[in-house]
Amino acid sequence: MARMEDLPEGEREMLRTLALPEFGTTPFVCGKSLSERRVSIISTAALQRRSDRVFDTGENSYRVIPGNVDPNDVVMSHGSANFDRTGFQQDLNICFPLERLHELAADGVIGSVADFHYSVSGAVSPERNEKTAHEIARLMKREGVDTVLLVPI
Repeated sequence: MARMEDLPEGEREMLRTLALPEFGTTPFVCGKSLSERRVSIISTAALQRRSDRVFDTGENSYRVIPGNVDPNDVVMSHGSANFDRTGFQQDLNICFPLERLHELAADGVIGSVADFHYSVSGAVSPERNEKTAHEIARLMKREGVDTVLLVPI
């Protein structure tokens, strides 16, 4: 990830002037406490198991990653030449924090970790992923997931 001080001065100034949205601190919905929630991950890092088909350029489908997957069995087929994969190669939790979720569940911070998690390609426009999003939501609802950790890459 680029740090502000590493960017050219012109880019830094442009970023400083961008209007950022402000969000209130009151949630727009109420739900059960975090310690009662079943959590699943959606990552846009185009992740899949080694045995799965890699994401093709522009593909708007998804891959299912089991909650008990060996981190060494997860690979990335994100297609951007500008994407730095070194963090992912050192620790899957950078873009798919499954081990951290299991730790939170063991500590009672969250209720449980879903049996299945999902990855899509972030190189696809959200409009093209709408059908995919509905399919993933259907699968999550069937599994009793009530909280999603979205990890945009």
